[in-house]
Amino acid sequence: MYQCDTFDRQCGQERGADFHEQTSRYLTGEFDEEQFKPLRLTNGLHLQRLAPMLRVAIPGGLLSSTQLRMLASVAVRYDRGFGHFTTRQNIRFDWPAPERVPDLLADLASVDMHAIQTRGNFPGNITICNITCDHLAGIAPDEIADPRPYCELLRQWSTLQPEFACPPRKFRIAVTGAPRAHAVIETHDIGLRLIANADGQCGFEVRVGGGLGRTPVIGKVLRTFLPDRHLLSYLQAIMRVCNPAGRRDNKCKARLEILVDALGIEEFRWRVEAEWRVTRRHVASFDPEELEALRSHFRPPPYRPLVEVGRFEAARASDPAFARWVRFNTVAHRHSGYRAAFVSLKAPDVPPGDMTAEQMREVADLADRYSFGLIRASHNRNLLFADVALDDLHALWERLAGLGLATPNIGAPTHMT
Repeated sequence: MYQCDTFDRQCGQERGADFHEQTSRYLTGEFDEEQFKPLRLTNGLHLQRLAPMLRVAIPGGLLSSTQLRMLASVAVRYDRGFGHFTTRQNIRFDWPAPERVPDLLADLASVDMHAIQTRGNFPGNITICNITCDHLAGIAPDEIADPRPYCELLRQWSTLQPEFACPPRKFRIAVTGAPRAHAVIETHDIGLRLIANADGQCGFEVRVGGGLGRTPVIGKVLRTFLPDRHLLSYLQAIMRVCNPAGRRDNKCKARLEILVDALGIEEFRWRVEAEWRVTRRHVASFDPEELEALRSHFRPPPYRPLVEVGRFEAARASDPAFARWVRFNTVAHRHSGYRAAFVSLKAPDVPPGDMTAEQMREVADLADRYSFGLIRASHNRNLLFADVALDDLHALWERLAGLGLATPNIGAPTHMT
């Protein structure tokens, strides 16, 4: 996963210090609610009718075991002992006291986590949300290319992007590297699918105007092939079309799908292409060396060259409950001898996506033992161990079952998102 550099850490620490001062000024009455609102929303804090709520970003859905333990600590110290994993590959805490949120953010910053651009939209609040990524990135057998470096590139491009400080509504981007819709790119404002053209050149199919909520719609293909080096300038052009043309008179009609439907995809495409002809002159293509540097953060882990499969096959043949879990909650892996295993947060009688602090700590321990210390959050509000050796699956299943995290229902009717 991506390792924050000195600039990332300094930015997170300074943002936390600023918000500590801003919160103090709000609590003493120096700021009123309207003045404080854009400041707290930029830092992920929403004051709901019954309780505060804070969303914490999980960029690309990637967590280390250390970070998951910190989330468990946050749940105990600042909330009611649990958190809620969302469809945006974020985690949400529903009961933090506003005066303690700056300290919470400081704790998160100590493990390279933050809550920037995870909440709402308001004048002056940058609303390009957490970039979501295919949760099977880097391991899917049908993958064209690993989308994680591109997700990190977009995260760095979009974070605190001043030009788009006030779009009509929040803006959601998802990236996948596989033909199947692991990241559900069709329901995002911008959906990006990595593909290769006839010459073997890597690029993107670009979709726009997807969405759920009040007006669910499948995104339309804007460009069938965009060379990957032009990704940033093309997305900048899309945003520059949406920003002035989107509706601001009605919050329910301000999303991109409404604009695409009103203009029609051909007119919208014409406007984007016209803007891009201007934008690409002064928005530089990213340096291939920069992308290669990002790729270095997502190298495959040290897989065992040979994995004994006899124990796995024997357990699957002799234990029907384990076999059912393997069928529903594990998926094929591109490396022989491994599978990816879901941690189901959809047990009966439990709110989908909820996870207790104790469960988080136990899953962090399991990640260290069975999946190279890494965990992924998925768009369907589950967690994922991406790299589990076949001969470890039965032991992992037993531990997850004991924690109530092994309901065999991924993709089944009871697996509601």
